[in-house]
Amino acid sequence: MEISGVHHVSINVDDVDVAKDFYVDVLGMTVDPRPDLGFPGYWLAFADGRQVHLIGKGEVPPAYGQHFAVTVPDLEAAVAEVRAKGIKVSDPKFQPTGAAQSFCSDPSGNLVEFHQPG
Repeated sequence: MEISGVHHVSINVDDVDVAKDFYVDVLGMTVDPRPDLGFPGYWLAFADGRQVHLIGKGEVPPAYGQHFAVTVPDLEAAVAEVRAKGIKVSDPKFQPTGAAQSFCSDPSGNLVEFHQPG
């Protein structure tokens, strides 16, 4: 089997409209068409076509470190931009590999990592 990458991740959210606004307004995602699946949700896309699917069904699982990461070319600039929108973001932490990361939570408490490759 050859895997070429991740197409999408799905996350449960408390309020799909509030979550959609966060991902669109803060992370710059766009709303993609979504079929009627019998429960509320959105399919959101990054510029490269990769998606985050918001699921408004069930409960949001407690945070145990699960998260997804988005790649940014300049972590400090990304952190400043997100903070300017009133979102709490951890200070950049540089790893021995040269990579750096910061974290924020969406309105439902899902953890999002901003990752700058080393």
